[in-house]
Amino acid sequence: MMSGFWRMASTKIIFEYATFSILLLISLSYVATSLNVSTLCIKEERIALLKIRKDLKDPGNCLSSWIGKDCCNWMGIECDNQTGHILKLNLQNSRICTFTSIMEGSSLSGQLNPSLTYLKYLTYLDLSYNDFQGIPIPKFIGSLGMLSYLDLSQANFSGMVPSHVGNLSNLHYLDISSLFPSSLWVRDISWLSLLSNLQYLNMNSVNIRCSSTELFQAINMIPSLLELHLSFCNLHTLPPSLPFQNLTLLSILDLSFNDLNSTVIPSWPFNISTLTEIDLSSLSLSGPLSSKFGRGNLCKLQTLDLSENYQLTGDISELLEALSCSNQTLEWLLLSSNQLTGKLPNSLWQFNSLLELDLSNNSLSGPIPASVGNLSSLGSLNLQGNMMNGEIPESIGQLTKLSTLNLLQNFWEGTMTNIHFHNLTNLMSFSVSSKNKSLALKVTHDWVPRFHYLYNVEIRDCQVGPAFPNWLRNLKSLLNDIVLVLENVGISEEIPLWLFNISSQIWQLDLSHNEIFGYLPKALNFSSSYSPTVNLAFNQLKGSIPLWSGVSALYLRNNLLSGEIPVDIGKEMSQLTELDLSNNYLSGSIPLSINKMQSLSYLDLSNNHLVGEIPIFWMGLQRLGIIDLSNNSFSGGIPTSICSLPSLFILDLSNNNLSADLSSAFQNCSNLKTLVLKYNRFFGSIPKDVTKNLPLLAELLLRGNTLTGSIPEDLCHLPFLHLLDLSENRISGSIPACLGDVHGYKLPQTYFIYLMYSFVSEDHVPYTRHIELVFGGRIMDYINQMAVHSTIDLSKNDLTGEIPEKLSELVHLGALNLSWNHLTGNIPSNIGSLTDLESLDLSHNHLSGSIPPSMTSMTFLSNLSLSYNNFSGQIPVANQFGTFSDPSIYAGNPHLCGTPLPTHCSSLMLPPRDEEEDANEDDDKSERFWLYGSIAFGYITGFWVVCGSLVLKRSWRHAYFNFVYDMRDKLLVFIAVNMVRAKRRFGLETN
Repeated sequence: MMSGFWRMASTKIIFEYATFSILLLISLSYVATSLNVSTLCIKEERIALLKIRKDLKDPGNCLSSWIGKDCCNWMGIECDNQTGHILKLNLQNSRICTFTSIMEGSSLSGQLNPSLTYLKYLTYLDLSYNDFQGIPIPKFIGSLGMLSYLDLSQANFSGMVPSHVGNLSNLHYLDISSLFPSSLWVRDISWLSLLSNLQYLNMNSVNIRCSSTELFQAINMIPSLLELHLSFCNLHTLPPSLPFQNLTLLSILDLSFNDLNSTVIPSWPFNISTLTEIDLSSLSLSGPLSSKFGRGNLCKLQTLDLSENYQLTGDISELLEALSCSNQTLEWLLLSSNQLTGKLPNSLWQFNSLLELDLSNNSLSGPIPASVGNLSSLGSLNLQGNMMNGEIPESIGQLTKLSTLNLLQNFWEGTMTNIHFHNLTNLMSFSVSSKNKSLALKVTHDWVPRFHYLYNVEIRDCQVGPAFPNWLRNLKSLLNDIVLVLENVGISEEIPLWLFNISSQIWQLDLSHNEIFGYLPKALNFSSSYSPTVNLAFNQLKGSIPLWSGVSALYLRNNLLSGEIPVDIGKEMSQLTELDLSNNYLSGSIPLSINKMQSLSYLDLSNNHLVGEIPIFWMGLQRLGIIDLSNNSFSGGIPTSICSLPSLFILDLSNNNLSADLSSAFQNCSNLKTLVLKYNRFFGSIPKDVTKNLPLLAELLLRGNTLTGSIPEDLCHLPFLHLLDLSENRISGSIPACLGDVHGYKLPQTYFIYLMYSFVSEDHVPYTRHIELVFGGRIMDYINQMAVHSTIDLSKNDLTGEIPEKLSELVHLGALNLSWNHLTGNIPSNIGSLTDLESLDLSHNHLSGSIPPSMTSMTFLSNLSLSYNNFSGQIPVANQFGTFSDPSIYAGNPHLCGTPLPTHCSSLMLPPRDEEEDANEDDDKSERFWLYGSIAFGYITGFWVVCGSLVLKRSWRHAYFNFVYDMRDKLLVFIAVNMVRAKRRFGLETN
């Protein structure tokens, strides 16, 4: 919509300048034939004009004609032919200045002299399109009681609009607008109701600080009003209805671009039957739309703009039916960026006066009706970003006045042939894509298109190849702004020669995601004055890096390019703002001449074979925001000059051979948000004074180095931190409890997509942001706008102590990996509060206790590992735990039981007993204790009674042992005698 303002402003200037030129010729002719009746102006009024000129600054000498006595012939002055009084003072920039002065930016400035009030018969005052450098609108303007026309637009006034304007009761025309939000404001709007003859009111970009009720009550007191423009007025509400509708002549209503708090669609604008134009775009309106249209109320409507409200709903068929009264008058229907549904009806053909139909970025479905071919006046059709499907009708080729056709981002099927373009003789821009890649464009090889002005072609995700479409060789542009996009269209051949011929007129060339082969042509001449962008990424092009001077953005990633980066690339391509040479086979080092690319905003040389040290020349690249040198073979340290880049917010040096002490690195990197140094040989501790040197850091990935020391509590004070990967190092100590206070982990994961890292433009390819995280042993890649899991990965270190309870407060944490450490204690009981957690790995520690029941509340949990700890008890079975069927999740915990482990909890735990059984068991234990105690006491007593007496009494001891020896002898004799008797009895005795 902002471009629309520019178009309106520029059109107004050009139109008025042309009108002035014609009127000047007529007036000169008139003067030449009537010199004898020339009217001299009033002396007092001439003196007043000279005082006005004296206080004005006129660098373009626009008032050079203000000399002599006949002020009626001065530029911008018109007098009454009878009385000589000045009636009109037109100091509009385009009216009094030459075209050269306007192009040089010359305009009037300075002060407005109060002598203006001496022009008592003045009816017309125009000071628009000048630069009064923020002075207030003078109050004495309210003294010009005869004024019927007052235009102070685009003149850079500021301050409060004086209520004295309300004294101008004869005003028919009042314009105090600006193109952009200005410093003009108004609080008491009651003076507006005094302008009862007003027909035109434009207050665009004036900050209206009164209530909407007061504003529209005042406006409603102006029955003569024809046009009302209140765009960008900082209105927060609209009255749902007016107490009485007095605007019976209103033709144009513009309330666009106001930040409404109340999003209810007002009904009163659709009840004003005289309206020809309604602009309610960008108001944050919501709710059903078609119910607001009273049938038969808007029969004169020519323009309806409800675009970019985002929450407006309704069926497109019902809406068009409600507008059927205006089917012969409606010319512009702009409903983009809402939530409209349904299918385009066949009755669409009834709106045969339509010049522009914009239904882009809604949720429309179904095919384009064949009746679209009857919209004989249609100049622009935009259906981008819907869910429409089916075949594109051939009748679209009957739209002879169509200049813009945008069918991007739908689900088209079938085939488009030359018949679809048969009568599109005025086509200038054609765009189409199919999300399901089911659309083919097949035209005969010798087809010669009938359109002669086509300069913009954008075809994505369709089947066009394998050959380049030959009909595109006829693209031409007088302004050298050709746009040619053939992305992912199945082309598999070399770049044709005809592309060389039009390369000097190209503004944007995108041939990415094809299978274009051959050597990269160096003969292409991109010399367009619009600083063209070239995207040949994701092909099979070979050769070396070309030097295409004049190109502003060059994307050659994912090809087969080799050799070294040209030494003089910075000199020959000094206008580059974006350079992406990643994923090729480039070798050598980074040339020092890159330092001459003073407009370079991002540099991606990742995934090549580059070597050497990272240069220290960065001082010349003050606009550089992204540096990606990952996956190369760079060595040495990190230049301290990198932190001198004021715009740097992404630095990725991962997977190289860099080595340095990180403890004192990265001083004063005040804008850095992403720092990726994974898999290098960095040593020392985590950078010190993080909050001072890296205050905006949101992503810190240091995996796979040899860092030591503890985790500094300074990290806890980084407000945007949401990715922390310190795994595979030698970090020791405990986990700081203050990590539970990091604000970034308490924000939704989508918060960071656009706020922190959006580097997207509609005109060219953005930097391919690439984040690699490890979950459950699997590497997860996040590309560009994917929502990255908020992550804490401290695995494979030497951490000790317990898991802090405060980590349970990180409600939007997506992944937590503390595996392969020496942690002890229990899992925090409130860990179930981490309801966004999708991955949890606590394996290979010394944790104990039971698995907290609160973990069943983690319904997004999909990766879990608790193996090789000392957990005990039963495994929960509710919610997500019922889906964890892999026993390895809990392996190495011998005291765990339950599904999916083979160990049943009954084999580890006795059945439950009641209190009486417990009491009986206690009694049994008591009785057994006394029994064993008595036996022990008796044994000890008996032992010392017998043995103790023998030790103490020598005579008893001798008697006792004599007795023992006698008993031994008697026993041996008894045994010997009985053995002899036995032998005799059984005849075993020998002679």
